[in-house]
Amino acid sequence: MTTVSVVTPSGKVGADVELPGEIFAAKVNIPLMHQVVVAQEAAARQGTHATKTRGEVRGGGKKPYRQKGTGRARQGSIRAPQYAGGGIVHGPVPRSYVQRTPKKMKAAALRGALSNRTSHGRVAVVSAFIEDGEPSTAGALMVLRTAVGEAGARLSRSVLVVVTGDDAVARKSLRNVPRVRVLDAGQLNTYDVLACDHVVFTQAALAEFVARTGAGDLVTVDKPAKPARSAKAAAEPAEDAEEPAARSARSARSAKAAAEPAEDAEEPAEDAEEPAAKPAKPARSAEDAEDAEEPAAKPARAARSARSAAAGEDEPAAKPARATASRARKPATASATEPADDAAAGEAPPAVKRRSSGTSRKSASSDGGAAQKEEE
Repeated sequence: MTTVSVVTPSGKVGADVELPGEIFAAKVNIPLMHQVVVAQEAAARQGTHATKTRGEVRGGGKKPYRQKGTGRARQGSIRAPQYAGGGIVHGPVPRSYVQRTPKKMKAAALRGALSNRTSHGRVAVVSAFIEDGEPSTAGALMVLRTAVGEAGARLSRSVLVVVTGDDAVARKSLRNVPRVRVLDAGQLNTYDVLACDHVVFTQAALAEFVARTGAGDLVTVDKPAKPARSAKAAAEPAEDAEEPAARSARSARSAKAAAEPAEDAEEPAEDAEEPAAKPAKPARSAEDAEDAEEPAAKPARAARSARSAAAGEDEPAAKPARATASRARKPATASATEPADDAAAGEAPPAVKRRSSGTSRKSASSDGGAAQKEEE
């Protein structure tokens, strides 16, 4: 159910009224409402239109001229349809435009129209428009503007006011107001609801309409009255006035407590500098880099062994140095230097024995040339 506040003649909001869901929250069937509105407008037509045929028009009994010999078309009367003042062919005749509309269709269309206005918040309820027994257009219009929510002196939207049949004061007060249509609760229909933007019920008219439609009695919910404040409750504000000072002191303490986490937040910042010092470990790896450079120095020893081989030894003496260079990670460096010492001592490696005689002759010739250079 939808609850609507009742507006009093003083302009204040009174009790609340529950609108029955069977009427104000029903399904909106637009084609049904269109059919009912068309039938309602058609039933409003009088249907008294009529025209006269050539048999009903005055005059024209004599033949205008003879049948033959004139060369003109034959004519029998000057009141024929083709003559001015003659009869009308197939003209309108009096008839009724009433369409048959079942009562259930009318009731369903009215429920749909009221539900549409309720869903948009355009249904209001007033207790009465005039408190006194005398009609007053100004007073009734003020209550109507409050119910509708209009602030101007004139209504910007059309309003349908539903009153009871015996409420002559409200009818006389609002019958001359522009954009206001006043109806009895028994005359409420779909066309008038859709033709107006707002629907305003008096509380008595709404109860009568709800009872007529069979939705039960109108439910009124009274707002609980505010309890009167005792003398003790009146004295409490003085005590509450002291609380802001205490609250300000608490807020100062909370501000101080909020500043302490900020100091604690600085310590993690100092600790955060320690990870920056950790990258110094790669400096230690520089020593490893120096150790890693030793394999680069070993080829120099291999170059010395190559010189000694040029002095009187064969080339294969340098190969063990290359093999030791690939094993730079091993700590034993004496094995890499042993082939060079053996080459200096003049001992030939076992690999020389495997070479052919041509290679030995070449080495012998190279040894003889070296000896001649030494003698010179």
